[in-house]
Amino acid sequence: MSFFFRFLVLLVVWAGVDFCLGRRNQLKRAEVRKFPMRHSDFRLYTCGQTLYDDLFADIQHARHHIHILFFIVNNDRVSHKFLELLMEKARQGIEVRLLLDRIGSHHLSKDSIRQLRENGVHFSFCHTIRLPFLFYSANQRNHRKITIIDGKIGYIGGFNIGEEYLGHDPQLGNWRDYHLRLTGEGVQDLQVQFLHDWRDETKEDLIKESKYYPALAKGSALHRFVPTDGAYLQQAFLDLIEEAEHDLYIGTPYFIPGRKLQRALLRAAERGIRITILVPKKADHPLVREAKLPYCRPLLRAGCSIYQFEDGFFHAKIIMVDGRICDIGTANFDLRSLYINHEINCFIYDKSFIEVVKKEVDQDLENSQLLTLEEISNLPFSKRCKEWLATAVAFFL
Repeated sequence: MSFFFRFLVLLVVWAGVDFCLGRRNQLKRAEVRKFPMRHSDFRLYTCGQTLYDDLFADIQHARHHIHILFFIVNNDRVSHKFLELLMEKARQGIEVRLLLDRIGSHHLSKDSIRQLRENGVHFSFCHTIRLPFLFYSANQRNHRKITIIDGKIGYIGGFNIGEEYLGHDPQLGNWRDYHLRLTGEGVQDLQVQFLHDWRDETKEDLIKESKYYPALAKGSALHRFVPTDGAYLQQAFLDLIEEAEHDLYIGTPYFIPGRKLQRALLRAAERGIRITILVPKKADHPLVREAKLPYCRPLLRAGCSIYQFEDGFFHAKIIMVDGRICDIGTANFDLRSLYINHEINCFIYDKSFIEVVKKEVDQDLENSQLLTLEEISNLPFSKRCKEWLATAVAFFL
């Protein structure tokens, strides 16, 4: 046995043991956290430019504090504009805290970080690679995207900060995503979640500081936030599927539901639920397109409708149940969001706002093409090999 082969075997064994022990350690610390029902007013964004215009304007008008968590801030023109704005506010004496995922925001330069700190921005990476579980910690990401301004305005959704989210990536084209702006009672829960994540990384405990929780008016839309730390998200999705009485819609860039959710979807189809799934036709990561195929075939045979978005790249994370419940957040319908990533979703129970969302969903479906069973059956050997590989590593896609 060659040295390289022995080394490869040892590496695979080490990674497996590291991941299992890291996962076990995470589950020991994970806890179910459900915020109470709140009433807030929402605005939905599906265009990156419109979102950035309003987000940057709200940041510009901040008077007390700005708390921001993103999975990705890139090292490009719009990212620099975003960081310059934060530094400008910090120089004005506004408290600014910026928390970024270490792997997701790896393009951010050391020089940019130095400038942020020199200009008064409280900056930290979260979920850095650390001992003793190196492989597991390298995969566990904080995928939440949260902004709180003065404790009165909140943002949550699928957009990050970068040129591609403006549709400037020539390979992906138009970027279709869903993001929420809210005012009202729910902002306090986003504040708690941000400060919880901030404390975990910096040891600075501000969760009970009253100055970050101003009095908030009651909004019109009933909702609650559901944060998950690599655990309990699957049960939340199972509950949504079980609640469906006639219609279930799932929009996700990565459709790798795993066995339990797949079985729940098939049971829903058996009881007559009309299931519609929207995924992108283009892929922004290797193998994600192939990883969904083993799940698509049984669903298509069961009568589910699966659409592929063709007008650019579809990155929205949304579930709608009977026009009664709408989930918009940061979690994809995939194994990584279910079992590894830290996510936060917003379950909305307001029919009038869900009607607004439904119009966007209908537009998405108009810009999509139905996937047929024939298209993904009898694939050539090379594509079947890619599918086998994608299935083997699906947990880490």
